[in-house]
Amino acid sequence: MLLQENLAQAQSGQKITAKGYALAHKDDTFAPFSFTRHAMGDTDILIEILYAGICHSDIHSARSEWKKGIYPMVPGHEIAGRVVATGKNVSKFKVGDYAGVGCMVNSCGECEACKKSLEQFCERGQTIFTYDCLDCFHENTPTYGGYSNNIVVSEKFAVNVPQDAPLDKVAPLLCAGITTYSPLKFSGVGKGHKVAIAGFGGLGVMALKYALQMGAEVSIFARDFRKREAALNLGAKVLYASPSECQEKFDFIISTIPTGYDPMQYVNLLKHGGEMAIVGLPPLNETIKTDLTRLVFCANKKVYGSIIGGMQETQEMLDFSIKHNIYPETEIIGVDEINSAYESLTNGRAKFRYVIDMGSLH
Repeated sequence: MLLQENLAQAQSGQKITAKGYALAHKDDTFAPFSFTRHAMGDTDILIEILYAGICHSDIHSARSEWKKGIYPMVPGHEIAGRVVATGKNVSKFKVGDYAGVGCMVNSCGECEACKKSLEQFCERGQTIFTYDCLDCFHENTPTYGGYSNNIVVSEKFAVNVPQDAPLDKVAPLLCAGITTYSPLKFSGVGKGHKVAIAGFGGLGVMALKYALQMGAEVSIFARDFRKREAALNLGAKVLYASPSECQEKFDFIISTIPTGYDPMQYVNLLKHGGEMAIVGLPPLNETIKTDLTRLVFCANKKVYGSIIGGMQETQEMLDFSIKHNIYPETEIIGVDEINSAYESLTNGRAKFRYVIDMGSLH
């Protein structure tokens, strides 16, 4: 019934009614929430959301740990679903196609970065994130994410998903996949390289699978030694409980750690000319500042941050993942389990990636 209402709204140029689960403030728990999305434009598509992954950054945002959040907040930037309506100028999708939406839903499209499909680095500062962001292209209204039944998005900011792909496993690729794939590609990880992954949650698992497929030998750093068996079964060479235990040197290290830690402990484990990518982002009150002297005496090693990837690279990542059968380890939950999932992720009890079956939203 609601889908029919949405289709009528899409055809008549009205705002699209939606429902989802939201937080009213940073200390709140999730509860049902009704809202509207902007009307469909000529190049927009309306997606019925079937699955939405839960990312650790959802927790940081929901609890205003990086900045003051925009409430009510509907998180979720790992979205997979079915196209149910298209604008008159849409060429990339047709009704019935599967589509994915990640961390961005718009950008200026005109600056040098956007023209290179590096939309996450829009030079006009107009990267519009999927939730917790004011949308300057639609009257500065807040964006709402994937813990909901639908989303309206430009076809440029949706990726094509094959009909035979497992949508529940595709959804987390739109953040966990691209966040780890992008720096591995940027640093040219390949056959014979020695790679280390710091942190072995949802991002760490994806980094392991990609690095192995690219031909690297991979070691894991994880405080939870109970994950050792899982890491070894997935192809890791060894799991270390801390950098102090390790005598190896690595060509590349990727840190997915979402809590406070000293990154220089890992920089010290790089080979001469080695590179370290930081993709995990701790809360601001847990961030450790590094003395520049330590960098000087750890010379000729490169440390950089990485944030997702552009739309072209995101499609490349998805195609690569499906071709090589690379998917996250997931657990399907209903919308009534979101609060408990957040607690499990916060306390480190979660095994890997939670994915919400949005069919459970009534």
